[in-house]
Amino acid sequence: MDSIFNYYAKWIRNGDLKVSADWNKDLKLKFTLHDPCQTVRKSYGDPIAEEMRYVLKKVVGEENFVEMHPNRSNNYCCGGGGGSLQSGFVSERREYGKLKMEQIQATGATYCVAPCHNCHSQIHDLSEHYKTGVHTVHLWTLICLSLGCLGENERTYLGPELKEVGL
Repeated sequence: MDSIFNYYAKWIRNGDLKVSADWNKDLKLKFTLHDPCQTVRKSYGDPIAEEMRYVLKKVVGEENFVEMHPNRSNNYCCGGGGGSLQSGFVSERREYGKLKMEQIQATGATYCVAPCHNCHSQIHDLSEHYKTGVHTVHLWTLICLSLGCLGENERTYLGPELKEVGL
């Protein structure tokens, strides 16, 4: 068993996935990366965190990636995993996740890449709740954007600066 993030990195290195960060050359949108607990700390460790960073830098431009601190296996949990999103304890989940949102905001990035769907939903909710203006995006969405194959219907959750890119 392996992670899709290892495959993305392998396909980019082999030239099978011909991504480009040219779409962000003039926009210079800044992106940060959330290291999901399940993927990084509990499963694959720092090697998968490196692969996610490799892929992200290839699709947004290395100069447009902003690292969170701490990061990789030491990154803060977002508070959305382990059934928390469905638990009904919304105020507790949001309070727990406040540290994560502060960590994201400290990067100054416009977008937080959340490779895990639970993390994506939690960080999106935190941003709306705390009114931070930080947008949350999946890594595969950025891959598709960089390949020029992201459909109009797949852009509804993106910030205004990305909705029209490549159309």
